[in-house]
Amino acid sequence: MPSVLIVDDLLSIHEMLDAVIQPTGFSTAFATDGEKALARYKAEKYDVVLADIDMKPVDGITLLKQIKSYDPNCVLIIMTAYASTESAIQALKYGAFDYLQKPFRVDELISTLKRGLEFRHLSAERSSTAALPTARANDIESRLAGRSGRVQKLIQQVKKLAAVRTPVLLQGENGTGKSTIAEILHASNAAADAPLVRIDCSLSSEANFRDGLLGQNGAGGAWVSQAKGGTLFLQHLQCLPMAMQKELVSVLRNTAQGFRLICTTSEDLEKLTDEGQFHDELFYRVASLPVALPPLRDRTDDIPVLVKHFTARATNPHFDSNLIEFTDDALSVLQAYHWPGNLSELQQLVVKIAATTDARIVTSQQLPMRLREVKQWPSLADYLAGQQKQYVERVIHACQGDRAVAAKVLGVDVTTIV
Repeated sequence: MPSVLIVDDLLSIHEMLDAVIQPTGFSTAFATDGEKALARYKAEKYDVVLADIDMKPVDGITLLKQIKSYDPNCVLIIMTAYASTESAIQALKYGAFDYLQKPFRVDELISTLKRGLEFRHLSAERSSTAALPTARANDIESRLAGRSGRVQKLIQQVKKLAAVRTPVLLQGENGTGKSTIAEILHASNAAADAPLVRIDCSLSSEANFRDGLLGQNGAGGAWVSQAKGGTLFLQHLQCLPMAMQKELVSVLRNTAQGFRLICTTSEDLEKLTDEGQFHDELFYRVASLPVALPPLRDRTDDIPVLVKHFTARATNPHFDSNLIEFTDDALSVLQAYHWPGNLSELQQLVVKIAATTDARIVTSQQLPMRLREVKQWPSLADYLAGQQKQYVERVIHACQGDRAVAAKVLGVDVTTIV
């Protein structure tokens, strides 16, 4: 039975919460201040901690920091009065799972506890990838092609996320595969006919956001209703107007249990939040499980696998596309390119070549000139070494070729440089 540690200095709150939580399948335990709560948590780890923010001598945020220091996977939900909302948002920053503003509804409390329990299972890795159906696990590996360590780590992360409905933030440059992962997570965690409502925040107008996303009184608009039972997929979240971001928080608080939320961004939302350009509470709500997708230039070892993966999806009028092969020299050219468009750019190129080639073997000469003439930049170390050598040579010249004098001027053995 999942357990909840309730921390509040009012015994009447203990009694009230015990009465509403026990019937829902949670066992309850109690502490009257943060110090006692920490001792109880260390003695017996609880699945969820529900703590008031305003306690003495150890308040809720101090308790949060102490418990997180002891157990980073702890799920702590803050209870706060209206006047302490700013403190509650700070608690989200320090790692609180969520906060409940008093007086809160019973259904809101139970929903938050259940979401916290789900998050606890994932964070503690008790949600084993073995529990994911084999067919779905295989689908993840086939769609996220690659053998590099970074991709294998990403695959394992996606497998774990596929087993739960916790909000996910997908971070990475355009074209790195964020939409593909969102589709995988949706298909792995929803019924076959469940809706995937895709909203591009970079394209919609404020009027559309208000009608489709926000609705009236924080109840959510048409897009939120359509996503019920499925997934609400917000692309390019950094483009959502600031005026809409605060209102979206209210929508998520009221409706998040009805759908899975997946967001994507190509920018550093944490940095934007610190600079005041993104709403802090919205960031802490969507970024509890961030997934970073590497750019293709950082995983060029995967290019041969990706080329084969994309080639198989082409349609060639002459022969089976599975038989098409790229020569080693062609693959070397592809691996040397910097791929500003990432996976999307590579896929478009490979599919086009595989669909139009009249030869089963694709050589480097069939690749676009822009790839074959890519400039090979020296490494930073080589560049700096070259700059140092040029400087030493100028000093030697100024010393009329006397290396001994130049060595005294520079304070180094110039023979090791030039």
